[in-house]
Amino acid sequence: MTRQKTLSPRSGAELLLLGLIWGGSFLAIRIALDSVPVITTVFHRVFWAALALWAVVLIQRLPVPTSWRVWRAFLVMGLLNNALPFTLMAWGQLHVDTGLTSILNAATAIFGVLAAATVFPDERLSATRLTGVILGFAGVSITIGIGSLLRFDLQSMGQLAILAGTVSYAMAAVWARLHLSGLPPQVSAAGMLTGSTIFMLPVMLVVDGPPALLLPAETWLAIGYFAVAATAGAYLLYYRVLAAAGSGNLLLVTLIIPPVAITLGALVRNEALPPNAYLGFGILAVGLTILSRSGRRD
Repeated sequence: MTRQKTLSPRSGAELLLLGLIWGGSFLAIRIALDSVPVITTVFHRVFWAALALWAVVLIQRLPVPTSWRVWRAFLVMGLLNNALPFTLMAWGQLHVDTGLTSILNAATAIFGVLAAATVFPDERLSATRLTGVILGFAGVSITIGIGSLLRFDLQSMGQLAILAGTVSYAMAAVWARLHLSGLPPQVSAAGMLTGSTIFMLPVMLVVDGPPALLLPAETWLAIGYFAVAATAGAYLLYYRVLAAAGSGNLLLVTLIIPPVAITLGALVRNEALPPNAYLGFGILAVGLTILSRSGRRD
């Protein structure tokens, strides 16, 4: 049995930084959506992030895969981990507040545990982890509100779209472990984002047309933030924390993101969440904490 990794002060600081970066991405995406269509927003995110990561790969002189099998895995990963969830969540943010989006995004960890337990023998669902999953789902249900889902209006559909994006993230994690293990994380991330760019480019041209370049300065700042900082940079930081502290401790980042996003949404866009959202996040946080401490074999 492998020794469980711990969260050192350095890894803890990097985890906090990652949570702050990702927490700010929800506001940046919402600002961009004021001027840019959904599909084009997603294209900007994956395209500029891919360029930034390939620059890192070239600077570090990392080997670039030439096998079709690897690039096929990149294409599927780009679809599951970027193109689908980014699009679903960006559309959802048109109808759902920034803070609420970040809370629902935390369900990624819940679906990830279930997906891994289904596929991998060493990720089985123990009693402790099952408790965490149940609490997580309870928190998500309270956050959304059963009455909201029964209405099937744009807000409830937006919330369902965000949850569908978290399911796609969970499937991507399983795919990555099956097909991309052993590659340098910089190469995996660059290849994945290249795959998602290949998907998003024709969809953007058909749905939105060529992207406009004459955009407000705040829109370009938002695009730069969520593409370069919150996607390319965050992936590099993500893999550093994963290697040093393990996946169980990395899960704690999902507890840092919502408070940051809620605060920014309130300060910048005057968003106010209903009491059930805070109650739901509290219960979800307990579930995620149990999952992070459940003795995963990192």
